[in-house]
Amino acid sequence: MALLREDSKETSKAEVRRADGGLSIIATGTIITGDVTTDGTVKVEGEVLGNVHAGQQVLLARGSRVRGDVRTREAVIGGVVEGAIRASERVEIQATAVVQGDVTTQRIVIAEGGQVNGALEMTKQGAVGGPELVRQ
Repeated sequence: MALLREDSKETSKAEVRRADGGLSIIATGTIITGDVTTDGTVKVEGEVLGNVHAGQQVLLARGSRVRGDVRTREAVIGGVVEGAIRASERVEIQATAVVQGDVTTQRIVIAEGGQVNGALEMTKQGAVGGPELVRQ
C-alpha cells in the first residue's frame, strides 16, 4: 500500500477496497454457522455453514468449504461449494475446486481438474432486474 499525502489525488488499493464495501476474511479454522452478507468482498479460508452473499466478490481458498448458496458479482472458487453459485458477471473454477450444485453466470472459466457437478446456465445482463437467463 502506498503512503500518500493528503493533497494527493492517487488512491491506494486498500482505499479502493473500502469504497467497494471492504474485505471480510473467514480465516482457516473458523466455522461460521449462518448466512454471511456484505456489500464488498468475502474471502473464505475456513468454513461457512450457510449462504454467502457479497456485492463484489466471493473468494474461496483451497481447502475452504461453503455448505450453502453463493450469490455475488464475481466468484473465484478454489475450495468446495455444496450449493448453487449465482454470479452476475463471472465465475472462475480453479483446479482445486469442487462445486456440488448449479452455476449461473455471464462468463465462466473452468481450470483443468476443477469440478462442477450440476447444471450450468449462461446469462446475459438484463436491464434493471440484473442477470436474465438466455433461452436457446
